[in-house]
Amino acid sequence: MERNIVTGERPEWPIPGGGADREGVVGWMGEVVVPMYLFEFWFRFKREVGEFLERERYLTWKVTYGHIYPLGIQQRGILINDQFPGPEIIAVTNDNLIINVFNYLDEPFLISWDGIQQRKNSYEDGVYGTTCPIPPGKNFTYKMQVKDQIGSFFYFPSTAFHKAGGGFGGIKILSRPLIPVPFPQPTDDYTLLIGDWYKDDHTKLKATLDNGKKLRLADGVHINGRRANDAIFTIQKGKTYRFRISNVGLQSSLNIRFQGHKMKLVEVEGTHTMQQHYSSLDVHLGQSYSVLLTADQAVQDYYIAVSTRFSDRIMTTTGVLHYDGSNHPVSGTPPGGPTNEIGWSLNQARSIRTNLTASGPRPNPQGSYHYGEIPLDRTIILGSSAAQVNGKQRYAVNSVSFIPADTPLKIADYFNIKGVFKVNSVPDHPTGKHMYLDTGVLGVDYRQFVEIVFENKENIVQSWHLDGYNFFVVGMDGGEWSPGRRNQYNLHDAVFRCTVQVYPKSWTAIYVALDNVGMWNIRTQYWARQYLGQQLYLKVYTPSHSTRDEYPLPDNALLCGRAA
Repeated sequence: MERNIVTGERPEWPIPGGGADREGVVGWMGEVVVPMYLFEFWFRFKREVGEFLERERYLTWKVTYGHIYPLGIQQRGILINDQFPGPEIIAVTNDNLIINVFNYLDEPFLISWDGIQQRKNSYEDGVYGTTCPIPPGKNFTYKMQVKDQIGSFFYFPSTAFHKAGGGFGGIKILSRPLIPVPFPQPTDDYTLLIGDWYKDDHTKLKATLDNGKKLRLADGVHINGRRANDAIFTIQKGKTYRFRISNVGLQSSLNIRFQGHKMKLVEVEGTHTMQQHYSSLDVHLGQSYSVLLTADQAVQDYYIAVSTRFSDRIMTTTGVLHYDGSNHPVSGTPPGGPTNEIGWSLNQARSIRTNLTASGPRPNPQGSYHYGEIPLDRTIILGSSAAQVNGKQRYAVNSVSFIPADTPLKIADYFNIKGVFKVNSVPDHPTGKHMYLDTGVLGVDYRQFVEIVFENKENIVQSWHLDGYNFFVVGMDGGEWSPGRRNQYNLHDAVFRCTVQVYPKSWTAIYVALDNVGMWNIRTQYWARQYLGQQLYLKVYTPSHSTRDEYPLPDNALLCGRAA
């Protein structure tokens, strides 16, 4: 069905929902997706609270160097508006964000928005494959919409190795009025940005990688860029609080515990989850979680403990959960957590499932999109590897170690500049070839429903992110993947997210509906590996040149390389 039978207009993308036996609107996959009573509710909602829809939020950011102390010693870090971490973005579903970024560093700079889908607008994604970096002394205004999104995310610097110097911050996307949220309004809403950290300046770390060497283990762990016990969160007895937790680190999976308290998981990267309690939670690189914590213990201070996972040396830092009125500071040993237990982490990951009855950013239930009933159009298998190329350390996907082109791929594509990249320069399955350098781009068709299998034959925990999309994590297990593994897939309530881990000698499978035209980065969140080639771009293609499918190049776009 090409047109919405209520408005007479073609939908911009599929509206999840419905089953084939329900009366409603037919979506692009041929399913009935939204019953009519929900459309009536939706239009009444737009009429009654239209002033909350598609607001414009203007921000001005100045990026500078400054002194930071994440491990208790003075370092040079990257600040935004003199803040480390940078300013928190608080938006409501469908808000338009207009962020004017001034680069006062001495080298080009870009910010990317981890988990923000940039619908029809990959030019604003803020990675080098889509966007020209902001030159020193210049500015660029990002114009993007958090279209049909809710949840917990973060932004970070994507160029050079700037992420190791800071420049990151949290993103909260709140639900619109009248869209039900599956838990009571918490008393307060805190952000915890956790990550491993080096004492070395980011330029020194970059030089190590440029010289073909591996990075050593990080020196410590931080919470919100603070040294141990400097990150303090005040709570009141009997109240419930939301904590949004993101791993913004470089190479370490982390585990978080709140001493004496349980965490109720409620949201993962924009998806409301089944509300289960955890005493500790693994947060892999680039992942974001929301938990509720009830202040139900004696009035005193408690540790928030964050420690590394699956590493030879376990590093721990602590923050403070401070009860209002407490005269008892934290003391003693922080609560211990898991260390190298793969099976424990795998079982926890499998326990995280989508809440099918909860509404997401739209009024229809999350479970009304029946992903397990959609035929697959294609299977893509992505295998990661490490090797030496020309005597230097490199990392690859399907034997291709990514090298940046002289022009951002999306801009070259827009202007039809030949010779910048070649579609399908990276194969869609492992070939067993020796590693080689290329600008890896994989072509896929708009509106295909695709299975992607991440294979990890190494002894590390990988973490993979796909820009522009969320996907269903249908399966993960040890050993090699084969089509027979589909028998163990979760085709009912798999979590719907944008970053997923792959355990050592293991595989993870995802389903993704390719409903967002553009050039989208698939990358490891293990940042040294990303920098040295473990990434590619997915070109989601349609022959149409209609703004219905993709927006044109922004009128303020920076041009560089062969497009300059």
